[in-house]
This record gives sequence, C-alpha cells and structure tokens, in this order.
Amino acid sequence: MTATSGTAAESGRTAWRNWAGNVRATPTRVVAPASVGELQEAVRRAAEEGLRVKAVGTGHSFTAAAATDGVLIRPQALSGILSVDRAAGTVTVAAGTALKDLNRALAAQGLSLTNMGDIMEQTVSGATSTGTHGTGRDSASIAAQIRALELVTADGRLLACSEKDHPEVFAAARLGIGALGVVTSLTFAVEPLFLLTAREEPMRFDRVTAEFDQHVAENEHFEFYWFPHTGNCNTKRNNRSQGPAAPPGAVSGWIEDELLSNGLFQAVNSLGRAVPAAIPSIARIASRALSARTYTDIPYKVFTSPRRVRFVEMEYALPRERAVEALRELKAMVERSDLRISFPVEVRTAPADDIPLSTASGRDTAYIAVHMYRGTPYQAYFTAAERIFTAHGGRPHWGKVHTRDAEYLAAAYPRFGEFTALRDRLDPDRLFGNDYLRRVLGD
Repeated sequence: MTATSGTAAESGRTAWRNWAGNVRATPTRVVAPASVGELQEAVRRAAEEGLRVKAVGTGHSFTAAAATDGVLIRPQALSGILSVDRAAGTVTVAAGTALKDLNRALAAQGLSLTNMGDIMEQTVSGATSTGTHGTGRDSASIAAQIRALELVTADGRLLACSEKDHPEVFAAARLGIGALGVVTSLTFAVEPLFLLTAREEPMRFDRVTAEFDQHVAENEHFEFYWFPHTGNCNTKRNNRSQGPAAPPGAVSGWIEDELLSNGLFQAVNSLGRAVPAAIPSIARIASRALSARTYTDIPYKVFTSPRRVRFVEMEYALPRERAVEALRELKAMVERSDLRISFPVEVRTAPADDIPLSTASGRDTAYIAVHMYRGTPYQAYFTAAERIFTAHGGRPHWGKVHTRDAEYLAAAYPRFGEFTALRDRLDPDRLFGNDYLRRVLGD
C-alpha cells in the first residue's frame, strides 16, 4: 500500500515474522510512514489509543525486540543518504536505509564506513539498535561509528542528539534496543574509500586458539570459524592494502561464496536435519572444502558476504582474555554430548567502547556465536553454550537468542542503571515497551 493524501500507509492486522521464522507477532496495525512528520503522527495517535509502538527493519534479529501487538512501524520509506559532510567526515542517512544500499552509495562517492558486520541486509537503525558488529582490533561496532542521531520520543517530539545536543540521550540511543524512541536518522563517521586484503586460511583448532592473541594483535580484523565435531577452523585476516584491487575471479568467487557457502551448505544442512547421525562425518568433509585464498577489494565487498542459508543464532560477548578458555570448554562439551551441530562456531573481536548497553562497553571483547539450522531443535545446544558463556561473564547480543533477564544484565553492565533511568524519563508509560524489553530491562 502506498501513502496518499499526506497520510502514512496503513494496513490492519497482518501477521509478522522475523527472518529466521522463530518470532511471530500480530500487530493491531502496520504503519509505513513516508516522512518524519507522518512517523510523529503515528506515534502520537498510538499513544492516544493506548497502543504500544515498535519499529522493525528487515527482521534479522532472533529475539522479539521488535514484536508488538500494537502499532508496528515499517521505516523502509524513510531511506537514502540525506547529506554528506566531507570536511567533517560524516554522512547522514535515513533510518530505514538498508546497509547494502548505504555501502553501495558511499562507495559510489568514494567513501566507506571503517568497519561493518558480515551481512548487510539490515536497516541502519535496526543494525545499530541491536548492536550489530564485525570484527576489529581497533575499530568497533556500527553503533560506535554514530556521530549524531534523531529520534521520535514518546510524546511525539523529534529529538536531535549528539555529543553537544542532549549528550546523555545520544550516549544511550546509539544502541537503544528500541526502548527510547523511534530513530529517524543517523549520522555516521566515514572515511575515504580504501582497499582491504583478505587472507583466508584453514587452521587447526589447537593452533588458532594457542595463537589467538597474536592473530588479534597482528591484524586489523581477525576472525575464525570452528567446525564442531572436528579440529578444523577457517581463519580470515583483513588488513588495509595499497592495492591494486584483485577481487576473487568470477568463477572462483562463485564457487566459494555461492556454491560452497550457500548452495552446498544448504544441502548439507538439510541432510543433517534429516539424518543427524551423519553430521560429524559431513562436518569433517565440509571443514576441508574451503581452501586458502587471498583477494583485495573495497571494504564492503570484503567484510560482507551473502547468507542465504537460514539459521537461529546465539552470540555472547566475553572479556577477550576469557574467550579461548570458553571456546575450549564449548568444544569439550560438544564432544562429550550427543549433540549434532552442522553450523560452524564464529569468533570475532571488538575494542572497548563507551556506549552504555554495547556488548563491548568498557572492555575489550571477544564474541562467540553458535548457530543451528532453521527448523532444527536448538534449545539443548544453546542452553549448554549459554551456561559456559555466562560463567565467563558473558553479555548476550541484544538481537540474538538468549535467556538472560534484567537482574543478570544489571550486573553485567556497569552503566545499566544509567540507561534504565533515561528510559524512565523518556518513556515513563512504556509506549515503546514489549515483553522482550520487560524481561531484559525490567519494568
């Protein structure tokens, strides 16, 4: 439906589900505002009717952070680059813009974000509000690259925030889980377009864990994947390069990124779901399928890759010095259990940042992410993994499956009370609340 006569496009009760299919909701109505003014009016009207409001991007979160039985805001019509300030090194972008569109538009202007996650389907507001991150020794999450933002608060006001204007709101709203208002625009720090050389290399589990600190220190961006039921890993090192650009060849790139990482991986996971006993043998074969390769390209073509195989994910942020011990415990747990895990475990890092609810807030961080193929029972695996991660002081990713509550999170985040006090001030009636926020932030 399109907006007409200056009124936001609306539809009645329509079931919504997230990308993974593990979260569903039936809002009273769905609103697709074509302007910030329409968004403000939608918020005011919902408040008058006693309906709660949640904004949702592309649904790539695995939690119910965006679920509502009230008014569901779809911000995709609020999209595109609004302004570029080359002198300041910033770009302002509307909240509903997909990261893939932002990355391509920036590249066309000779600009780039410094760091990004490994997929780019999300909207910029959805990605930052849940703490999407990549891996980096010195460069942090997407939210940490925000320099200013605007959001509609519970009273329908449009609040412009930065380190100078409403700094306490800016500090928290960079990663607000949708609890403080509806973000309408974000201003990111950007830099001139650069080249990255990616070096992908298989490596044994014992070696990569023994050398983990060395790899993190020697590379701007280091990550690796461990294949459960094996001692095999695949490592990836991304570092800035003077060039020239040398992207993967059309055929070899298709083989690695589409055939092996998506097509064959889909078939392998489907087989594993049908015949779980075959998974360890499949894992040993799959973990040897990816070979070493090196290529050089612009950032988003190196950082990101297509992810067409659907899954459910849990990820915890651990103090970096605890990550290897936790990973070894995870491996030992899988080996002594009857679990059959067809998805690799992903390990990444981030430097400490100053965002109250960032998973890297105040400490150098390592992330361990566990996945299960969509439609496969995941509770036993995730429960066992979560027990290990929490024993090491882990913080769950806000957009990925976890069972933690406000009591746990208040102890895990030194600035948790700062965030909840701000929420009490900006949204005392919990217009932007839902069951998920009640669990993780309290009421």
